[in-house]
Amino acid sequence: MATRDSRRLPTPPPGVLTGLRRGVVLVLLTLVAFVGGVATTQLWPVHTETGYFAADVSVAPRLDSTVELPMVVGDVVMTFDGPLPAPGLRAQVSVREEVTDLLRSGRLDASSLQPSPEELREAIDHGVREVGWKFATGALVTSLLVLLTYAVARPHHLGRVVAAATTATAVALAAPGAAAYLTYRVDNVAEFRATSLLSLVQTNTGLLDSLTANASHGAVYVTNLLALSDALREEFTPGAVEVPVAARFLLVSDLHGMNQFPLMRQIVASEGIDAVIDAGDLLNFGQPREGALTDLYAGIESLGVPYIFVRGNHDAVSAEDEAVLRRLSRIPNVLLLEPTAGELVRVEVNGVSVSGFNDVRYYNQRGADFGEEQAEAARRFREATEGTVPTDLVVTHQPYAADRVEATGATVNGHMHAPDLERGHIQVGSFTGGGLVNQFRLPPLTEEAQEAAEEDPDTAGELQGHPYSFDILNVGQDCSIMSLTRYSYRNLVSGRPQYDDVRLVNGRTIQPDPPQDRICGPELGVVTSPLLPVATTDSAVSTDDATQTVSIPPPSGRPEDLDLSTEGPDEVVVTIAP
Repeated sequence: MATRDSRRLPTPPPGVLTGLRRGVVLVLLTLVAFVGGVATTQLWPVHTETGYFAADVSVAPRLDSTVELPMVVGDVVMTFDGPLPAPGLRAQVSVREEVTDLLRSGRLDASSLQPSPEELREAIDHGVREVGWKFATGALVTSLLVLLTYAVARPHHLGRVVAAATTATAVALAAPGAAAYLTYRVDNVAEFRATSLLSLVQTNTGLLDSLTANASHGAVYVTNLLALSDALREEFTPGAVEVPVAARFLLVSDLHGMNQFPLMRQIVASEGIDAVIDAGDLLNFGQPREGALTDLYAGIESLGVPYIFVRGNHDAVSAEDEAVLRRLSRIPNVLLLEPTAGELVRVEVNGVSVSGFNDVRYYNQRGADFGEEQAEAARRFREATEGTVPTDLVVTHQPYAADRVEATGATVNGHMHAPDLERGHIQVGSFTGGGLVNQFRLPPLTEEAQEAAEEDPDTAGELQGHPYSFDILNVGQDCSIMSLTRYSYRNLVSGRPQYDDVRLVNGRTIQPDPPQDRICGPELGVVTSPLLPVATTDSAVSTDDATQTVSIPPPSGRPEDLDLSTEGPDEVVVTIAP
């Protein structure tokens, strides 16, 4: 027994064990205080702003002395070189409405978008100071809550609890607080990086000049493309016979503030378009004056044909905001399918009926249940239209909502910036590639697109993303979908479009069961009316007084189209190498 006892390790003095326990508790409380401080700043971020940007700043759980500012027009990443590694900061940036003033001159300028040193200094100093106070408050409250829970069981330890919480908070603040105070100074900025549109503007200052002129150049190009596709359609569509077209629609979506109406006007004229259907996201930031500053409203009016519109998530700044809709309603040829919430309109173009509903989302929306919102919007539309005569086309912005409503011909949506197609559903790509603000935040290029950019030094500076695309939907005299022709191309911003794709889709693949006993044609004109349930014999309600004939004559002199019968091919694809 004596030998076994002699091998035992010496027992530390009671004071040492107590000190170790208190040290472990202090470390744990320090971690709890730090996590509590971080969580507090993330739940209740600090608001700071410069002339054109506003930011909600929070602490990130990392020590890299980096401030990240993700934003819709490009990300700004600032790395600081201080004496101590500081906790990272993340600022959720939004564009203030004043940024649209930059469009007055027809261009965006990097020196205007990039905050001045004075603005940065004031914004950073204010943000760091407020974040520090909020972090300290969160750390102290979190520590107290943990220890007060302990004190409930041992009330006689209340004094120790307060002392431990204060000490833990002080330790949690001391090192990171001192590091942040010494590091996050404008003089310590080691690197300033701008990505996406901001980077594009800095490296291609001439790219944004004369966008309207470039659109006009592109109009000539696309006109030739349209003529080529007509010739190829006749050549490669066996058994096709010429029949009159009752209505021809230009389907567009997601212009995102780019004035490409010279190009759209050319398409309308050369293809004999009866009406344009826009599936939303006309603007970027939901501000009506953005469209005024870039002459979008004048461009829409210049088309000379009905412009059927539903609001997208970039066309409002709140769920109740209808300012853009009110501005569009003042344009003579604009027909809103939902002018105000719950008020649905039925539009008939040459006998082809169109209805739809606005997106319930809005610019810079956060924390929403996207899927549930869209399902609810679709449910409200179904309930509102129950008992009405179904329309040939139903238009909305979001595909998730479009998939949950029915049309006798097809539903039409945008939002995804990429065309897609399946039975009964047409997803329209972006007419402007997503616009200047959005088209450069995209997945990697395809191998073909990358090679095209490398081979052409004049266009290699333009970051390429989603192609510019639009659809032309032809409806026959029996009111059925005859064909859908899909066009896509790139590099319109630089004025040198290339990388083309033309697809001719048989209408029967979209609408396999054409309507019966109906006649459509130009003689029926354009008519709008409230979308109300069908009146029964017992009902005294009549919608005849609310019906309005729109005095926008359809363009004349359009070429006859070709009937793609069920015996023809499902799709003709023509790819033209750049």
